[in-house]
Amino acid sequence: QVQLVESGGGLVQPGGSLRLSCVASGFTLERYAIGWFRQAPGKEREGVLCISSRDDTTYYTDSVKGRFTSSRDNAKNTVYLQMNSLKPEDTAAYYCATELLTCSNNYFAYEYWGQGTQVTVSS
Repeated sequence: QVQLVESGGGLVQPGGSLRLSCVASGFTLERYAIGWFRQAPGKEREGVLCISSRDDTTYYTDSVKGRFTSSRDNAKNTVYLQMNSLKPEDTAAYYCATELLTCSNNYFAYEYWGQGTQVTVSS
């Protein structure tokens, strides 16, 4: 049973931090690049960043550079998205997705997707 389960979203004040988790079952995340995407109401899905199978990070959204990072915990088969200095414009549903080995900003290239977790940045 192949599945990605996301958690960690919630309501946070501007300037605050959240850590999203993406837990894989049925396959080993270590072999895959993990893309993070987000979608706000009325907007198209947007690539945020991607961590490759070699743990190299590619940023697809300039606004998150220096604030968002992704990492792996192979023992837990989990990938994390650490979000710091959050801004209201970061408000969106966030999704993790897997692509074999390499990163892509084309969401059609990703095969497995998490269910999404809502991040709301508001005072």
